[in-house]
Amino acid sequence: MKADEFDKKFDEGADILDVLDLSKAKRTMHDQKSVNVDFPAWMVESLDKEADRIGVTRQSIIKVWLAERLEQLAANQALQRSSR
Repeated sequence: MKADEFDKKFDEGADILDVLDLSKAKRTMHDQKSVNVDFPAWMVESLDKEADRIGVTRQSIIKVWLAERLEQLAANQALQRSSR
């Protein structure tokens, strides 16, 4: 199938899954990479308390909080660029 045919089919809301090879599909920027970080004991205790309070793991709360902060930074930078 040519690209313009594919685009037309997609734009019309037709089912395009039958023409895709999903066996090689990847989510970009979602590769996992391990890092080791040393935190002070008080910080680990605080993280654990908050994680227990909301019912998630320590790792999950760290990931969510870091993602939120990085998204916030990106939004602020985009705002600064657009206001120039």
